[in-house]
Amino acid sequence: MTVAGAMRQYQVVGRHRATEDHPNPEAYRMIIFAPNPVIAKSKFWYYLHQFRKMKKTTGEILDCVELTEKNNRIVKNYGIWLRYSSRSGTHNMYREYRDLTLTGAVSQLYDEMAGRHRTRPRSIQIIRTATLGAKDLRRLNGMQFAKRKVKFPLPHRVHSGKRGMKAMTDKTFSTGRPATCFS
Repeated sequence: MTVAGAMRQYQVVGRHRATEDHPNPEAYRMIIFAPNPVIAKSKFWYYLHQFRKMKKTTGEILDCVELTEKNNRIVKNYGIWLRYSSRSGTHNMYREYRDLTLTGAVSQLYDEMAGRHRTRPRSIQIIRTATLGAKDLRRLNGMQFAKRKVKFPLPHRVHSGKRGMKAMTDKTFSTGRPATCFS
């Protein structure tokens, strides 16, 4: 599986194929993160085969629906519990991310795991996700944004005559250094 762009969240429901002995078999539902529904269904069968004696040839997919968040205008803290396979073994991990949506946080997870741990997307298994409050944060990176009066100063800005307005001069380069401290 390759991560092409942002991950999406799918709810996949599947069951054993109905037979005369079992006309109404038990259905299983999973929330799966994947870039498209084809990979979501494939991961569903991969995970279900680990828990039940069932595979794609003996089962059927009843439903595959993409889940979207209702309010994606507020930045939230997300905690993600995962398991991944490395060259030395299998490891459990907990990570925290700040994002507008859970799928954005999961996309950050895949990018960061590829960068820091050289983990391929196929070897990452997301166990659980949760939206965290400010008091539930464990990592320092997220805690610094959870304070009441957080400020985001803009130090050392450069006023350029050519950005966003008509050029003041025709010179491309200047002999003087730019002033970056403004009050």
